[in-house]
Amino acid sequence: MKESLDSNSFFHPATKLYRFTILLFVSLLTFGSYFAYDVIGAVAPSLIEEMGAQRGTVGTMYTMYSIAAILSVFIGGFLIDRLGTRIASIAFSILVFVGACIVAFSNSLPVLFIGRFVFGAGSEPLIVAQVAIVARWFKGKEMALAFGITLTVSRLGTLFSFNTGELIASHFGGYHYALIAAMLFCLISLLANIVYILMDKHGETVLKLKDEEGEEKIVLRDIKYFGGSFWMITLLCTAFYSAIFPFTALSTDFFVDKWGIARTAEVSGYFLSQIFNNFLHMFSTSGGITSIIIFASMILAPFAGHLVDKVGRRASLMIFGSIVMIPSYLILGLTSVYPAYPMIFLGIAFVFVPAAMWPSVPLIVQKKYVGTAYGLMTMIQNIGLGLFPLLNGVLRDLTQSYMTSMIMFAMLGLCGLAFALLLKKNDLKKGSVLDKP
Repeated sequence: MKESLDSNSFFHPATKLYRFTILLFVSLLTFGSYFAYDVIGAVAPSLIEEMGAQRGTVGTMYTMYSIAAILSVFIGGFLIDRLGTRIASIAFSILVFVGACIVAFSNSLPVLFIGRFVFGAGSEPLIVAQVAIVARWFKGKEMALAFGITLTVSRLGTLFSFNTGELIASHFGGYHYALIAAMLFCLISLLANIVYILMDKHGETVLKLKDEEGEEKIVLRDIKYFGGSFWMITLLCTAFYSAIFPFTALSTDFFVDKWGIARTAEVSGYFLSQIFNNFLHMFSTSGGITSIIIFASMILAPFAGHLVDKVGRRASLMIFGSIVMIPSYLILGLTSVYPAYPMIFLGIAFVFVPAAMWPSVPLIVQKKYVGTAYGLMTMIQNIGLGLFPLLNGVLRDLTQSYMTSMIMFAMLGLCGLAFALLLKKNDLKKGSVLDKP
């Protein structure tokens, strides 16, 4: 009688309410890490002034993260398989929090670099664990919606980082306070993970749930089965993301440096009202303009995904996105056009290229090798994400201008275009698999 009552409970693990409550906490797993990843770029102007650091030093902070991310690709997926999503996810969340603590309270650059490394070692595999958790609870149900919600909440972390980082630094009296805020957000994500674990354990007992594998893991013997289309997409992925995230790592400083754009919106009142006002003035603050790319992807990504599903044309959309990037960076580097306008076009590219690129992999790689394919793409992508933030900063320090960096990013867009065209040519030989709905 008691078991029957439990199964009819409005908060039974089999109900949609229970699933989406779990999704709320699972979505928060990476909110803190996304905020903490970009807070370095968000407060770059203050950090450079207060520490007397070079721009190359800021780039190195991102490089340390990416080195850890490259290494974690090899072990993250296997740890999830071996330990299960619950234990693996809490281990990764603890690493993220510890790394954020080291960064927040570091009193020297070497310690700060170590903190970013520890943070990266937990952050990247935590994303893989999050995917496995969502699949565990939503497979055969509202999985596309669930993945969309987790991605939106994660990118909210980036949006908040760029729109509040300098505000926190100026309001409380130093960039360290923004790093402490990042640490606190990572703590919130850790606490959300604990709540998820309690709910998941109860749901597993009642529903006999099957643990999902960590999909992004590299099995070296699988690599020989990948054809030319996969390598073209991987090289396009590396060029594309190397032109986006290493740029945003120092773009806040770039907008202050070249245009003298305000770091925060001028407003008085309570701190929360200042935060709200900063969001309202996104197009007139340096951090806000940086966040245009992320804001565009949050708003338009679901529509772009639906468009790709409906019309196909994946290779063509990758060509389009790569073309859009090239003049955007040239305008930023060679003209005095207000940066919000080319940033809107970069946002469009950031919507369409990922929407077409990532779902293309299962179409050109056999199902049993997809995990290795995604893991390899992520690893190679992180090589670019480790190299180009450092190059961006070093070029700025050497030339005392970001113009050379913008030409470099435009060249990456050109490389992406070349890889997209080669992908299109190769796909035509295969029967236009990527361009079919």
